[in-house]
Amino acid sequence: MARFNLADYETVEERIKRFYNDHPDGRIITENETLPEYRTEKLWVVKSLVFFSGEDLERGCPKATGLAYEVDSSSGPQQSSALEVCETSSIGRALANAGYSGNKRASREEMEKVQRFEANQKARDWVAEAKDITDKDRLRLLWGEASKAGAPQEVLDEVKAHAEAQDDGA
Repeated sequence: MARFNLADYETVEERIKRFYNDHPDGRIITENETLPEYRTEKLWVVKSLVFFSGEDLERGCPKATGLAYEVDSSSGPQQSSALEVCETSSIGRALANAGYSGNKRASREEMEKVQRFEANQKARDWVAEAKDITDKDRLRLLWGEASKAGAPQEVLDEVKAHAEAQDDGA
């Protein structure tokens, strides 16, 4: 069962509409902050700036900013549009910082990302991954990821047993 209800979260599109209704001369500017070394890790980084008026923009005085990152994926919208998804998240965060957060600070898109992440973590085969790792520190990290993702206790025990086997030189 989900830990949250997506219907409780406002979309970024709804925030944008409210913003421009309140500030018809407002501006939302996005900047791709992705460095070449981020791309080697399949990451995108976007910064958004919110200006309540054209005058604020000319003076270079944003009322709020927001940052977001996104990872390329082999499925979902991040498969073909990770940069665009990142930009939307960044705008949503900037608007929340400017007071446009609806009934929840996080946007619906951010919570959809959480939902996708949790589903992917539950689908991971933690034990198979552990069997491919021979480094104790990496096994500890894997156990921590599995624990944080809510892996069942028997899976955690198997990962731990594999790490202990590494201690025994097996």
